[in-house]
Amino acid sequence: PRIDQLRLQAQEWRIDADLHLGRHAELVPELQSLAAEHPLRERFHAHLLLALYRSGRQADALAAYRDARQVLVGELGIEPGPELKQLHQQILDADPALADTAPAASAVGEAAPARRAPRQLPAAVAGFTGRAAELEALTKILRSAEVGTRGTVVISAIGGTAGVGKTALAVHWAHQAAEVFPDGQLYVNLRGYDPGRPMSATDALAGFLRSLGVPGQDIPAEEAERAARYRSLLADQQMLIVLDNASSAEQVRPLLPGTPACTVLVTSRDALAGLVARDGAHRLDLDLLPLQDAVSLLRELTGVRADTSTGAVAALAQLCCRLPLALRVAAELIAARPSVPLGELVGELTDQQRRLDRLDAGGDSRTAIRAVFSWSYRYLDADAARAFRLAGLHPGSDFDPYAVAALTGSELQQARRMLDKLARAHLIQPGGPGRHGMHDLLRAYARELADARDTELERRAALTGLFDHYLHTAATAMDTLYPAERHRRPSIHPPTTASPPVTDPAEARLWLDAELANLVTAAGHATDSGWPGHAIRLALTLFRYLDAGGLYPEAVTIHTCACRAASDTGDRAGEADAHNGLGAVDLRQGRYQQAADHFQQSLALFRQTGDRIGQARALGNLGNARFQQGCYDQATSLHEQALGLYRAAGDRIGETITLGNLGGVEQQQGRYEKAAHHHEQSLALARATGNSNSESYALLNLGIVSSLRGRYPNAISQLHQALILFRETGQRRGEAAALTRIGDVHLRQGRSEQASHHHQQCLALCREIGDRSGEAEALNGLGEVLLLTSQPDDARTRHATALDLASQIGDRYQQARAHNGLGHAHHATGDLDQAWRHWQEALALYVELGVPEADQVRAQLKAAHDDDHSEPLDPPGLP
Repeated sequence: PRIDQLRLQAQEWRIDADLHLGRHAELVPELQSLAAEHPLRERFHAHLLLALYRSGRQADALAAYRDARQVLVGELGIEPGPELKQLHQQILDADPALADTAPAASAVGEAAPARRAPRQLPAAVAGFTGRAAELEALTKILRSAEVGTRGTVVISAIGGTAGVGKTALAVHWAHQAAEVFPDGQLYVNLRGYDPGRPMSATDALAGFLRSLGVPGQDIPAEEAERAARYRSLLADQQMLIVLDNASSAEQVRPLLPGTPACTVLVTSRDALAGLVARDGAHRLDLDLLPLQDAVSLLRELTGVRADTSTGAVAALAQLCCRLPLALRVAAELIAARPSVPLGELVGELTDQQRRLDRLDAGGDSRTAIRAVFSWSYRYLDADAARAFRLAGLHPGSDFDPYAVAALTGSELQQARRMLDKLARAHLIQPGGPGRHGMHDLLRAYARELADARDTELERRAALTGLFDHYLHTAATAMDTLYPAERHRRPSIHPPTTASPPVTDPAEARLWLDAELANLVTAAGHATDSGWPGHAIRLALTLFRYLDAGGLYPEAVTIHTCACRAASDTGDRAGEADAHNGLGAVDLRQGRYQQAADHFQQSLALFRQTGDRIGQARALGNLGNARFQQGCYDQATSLHEQALGLYRAAGDRIGETITLGNLGGVEQQQGRYEKAAHHHEQSLALARATGNSNSESYALLNLGIVSSLRGRYPNAISQLHQALILFRETGQRRGEAAALTRIGDVHLRQGRSEQASHHHQQCLALCREIGDRSGEAEALNGLGEVLLLTSQPDDARTRHATALDLASQIGDRYQQARAHNGLGHAHHATGDLDQAWRHWQEALALYVELGVPEADQVRAQLKAAHDDDHSEPLDPPGLP
C-alpha cells in the first residue's frame, strides 16, 4: 500500500508540473482515466477540471465537476472538499487567476490550497498629470537597488502641506510598478490625520495578516507577536506595501518587513525623520505642483474651455495653490457651470479667498484650500450641504446611502441623490460599489462646518441615528443567521430611517462583512464620545457572528470597548457579557487559563446582578475551558450547575447546549452509555425548539459515541447527517469536526484511502478557519492512517507537528494522542527507546486525564518490554 500511495503522489506532482508548463490539452485523456480509476481522489478531479478549462472546454470542466460530485455523494455521502468546490466556483466565474495559477503541490498526506496573492491597491486617480520627476525618482530607487535589497520610501509633504497629492502619486506609481512585485501588493490607509482616531499598527497588522492567509483564530493578540508573524510571512516575498497617511514613525515601524525583498511606500505630511535615520528609508519630498503641471491638470479636467482662457486658467491654478485636490474640486465646479466665463469664476474664487483671509488672521496654511472647498460648498443646495456636514461626522472610513440617510434623517432615495451631488462636486470619492469616502481634509472641513452651523443637539442626533441604524441592522442580520439565539441578544428598537434588506442569510452575512470595519469603529466612538449603551449592546448583538466567523481581532476590540463602557457607567450585566465575549476569544485561540479568568469574572458579575441565565452561560463556558485543559471532573461539575440554572429558568436553548457539553465530557472519559443518553436528550430538545445549530452538534456527538462503541453503520449515518446540517447552516468548525470523525470511522474499518481523504479535508478546513485544536486532531488522524499503511516516517512527521501545535495551545488530550502515535512510529522503525519514551509521556497524560486510552498504552509498554516482538502492536487509538 505504501508503494501504491507514493506512486499516486508522484503522478500528482508530475501532473502539477505539466500543468505549470501549459500541457493542458495533452493531459486530458490521462486525467480522465485516472479520475475514473481513483474516483475518491479529489486531486485528480481538480487536475482534470483545470486541464479542461485551460483547454477552452469550460462546459466539459463543469460536467466533470458534476460527475465527481455525484461519485463522492454516492460513495461517501459527502460533498466535494473546499479545494474542489473553490475551483468549480472559479470556473463558473471564469476567474482570470486560473489562466496562470496552477494548484500548489501538496505535502504527502496533506491538502494545502494555494493562496492567491493580495492585490489591494486602490483604483488609480483618473487624469493623473505631472510629477514626472518624482515618478522617475521612485523608479530610479527601485531599479538602482539589487533585487532583494529594496527598502522603504517615505513620500512626505514639504512643510506638512495637505492635499499635495501624496496618495495619488504613490498609487499611480504602484500600479505602474505592480508587475515587479509578483507576490502581491498590500495597502492600508492609516488615517493618521483624520479628525477621528488614527488606525493603530495593531489593527493594520490584523488586516495584513488576514490578507496573507492567516485565519482570525491564528492572529496573535499582542502587537509584537502580530508584527513577528507578519515579518515571517513576508520573508523571501517580493511584495509592495503602501502605508498611506501615516502620522508618525511609531505607527509605521511595526508594519515594516524584516527582510529587504519588499518595497514599502509611506505617505505622510510629516518627514518621518526617524524612519530615514534609524530604518534607512529614502525620503521623497513633495512640493506644490509646478505651475505648468497645475495648468496641465486643469486643462485635462476642464477640456476645451481652458484652451480659450489661458490667463484665467493660470490664475485659477495659483488660487488653488497648485494643490491637486483643490484643482480637482475647482475643475468640477467649473464643469458644472458651462455658461459662466472662466474669468468670472476666477473672480468669484478671488472674492471668497479674501473673505476667508479676513476671518483667519492667524494665516492658517489650509485657508487657501478651504476657500476652494467653500466655493464648491456654496453651490450645493441646502439638503446636500447638510449631508456633507453630517457625513463628516461619520467615524468610519466610508459609508453607504443607508448610513447617510440615518445621519440626516432622510428618505433613502433622497440620501442617494445627495450623495450623487456630493460625488459630482468631488466633495466625496467613490469607495467601492455603492460606497463613498472622504479625503481627510474634506472630512475636517465638513466637521468645521458642522460645528459652526449645526447645534450640538443636532450633531448628537445625527450620530445617534447612525448608531441606531448600525445596531438595528446588525440585530436583524443576526436574527436571520441565528434565530434560535434571539432571546440571548438585546431587544433593539427599529430606527426611523430605511434599513438595508438583511432577511436573507446571504444578504445578512454580506452586510455584516461589508460593515465590519465601521461596526468596530462605531463601538470605539460610542464608547469614547458618550454612547456607552450602544457599544454594550453592539458587542452582545455581534457575539455569535464574531465567534463563528473567527473574527477574533475585531471581537477583542468590540468586547473591550463594551467592557470599558459598562465599567464606566456601572453596568455590571454589560461588563459580565463583555468578559464572556473576551473569554470566548481566548478559548478559541487556545489561551485556556486566560479564558477561564474572564469567565470567572463574568460569573461573579452575573451573581451580583442576580442574572441566573447569565450565570449559567458563564458556568458552561468555564466548563468548556476546563474541558480543554483536561480537568474533566471540574468540567462536569460546572456543566451540571449550568444545567440546573437553565432548567430552573426554562431556557431550553441553554439546556440543549449544556446536555451536549456534558455528553462530550462523558464520552471523553469512556462513559459511552451516559454520553449517548445526554446527546439523545440534546437532539430531542434541539429538534423540538428548531435549533439546527445544536441539532447538528448532537448528531455529531452521537456519531462519535457510536463509533467508540463499534457501531460503525450508525456512526456513519449520524456523522453524515451532522455534516449536511453543518454545511447548510455554515458552521465550518462543526463541518471540520464531522469530517475528521468520519475519517476515524473509516480508519477503524481499515479503509485507509477514505480515512485519509476525510482527514485531509478536515486539515485544510481547520487551517482555513484557524481551528488549531481541530488541526492537531486532523494531523493525528493522518498520522494514524499513515501508520496503518506502513509509512512510519511520514506518520512521525504528522504526529510531531500535532504535538507541537497541541502543546502550544494546551490541548492535553491531543498531546497524549500525538505521543502515542510517535511511539508507534518509532516502534515500527525499530527505535524502541524512543517508542518507550513517547508511550510513557502518553500514559502519564492519559492517566492524568482519566481516559480509557491509558489501558491501551499500558499494554503497549508491556509489549515493548518483551523480548519477542513478532506480533505487531495494534494501531494507535483503535479499541
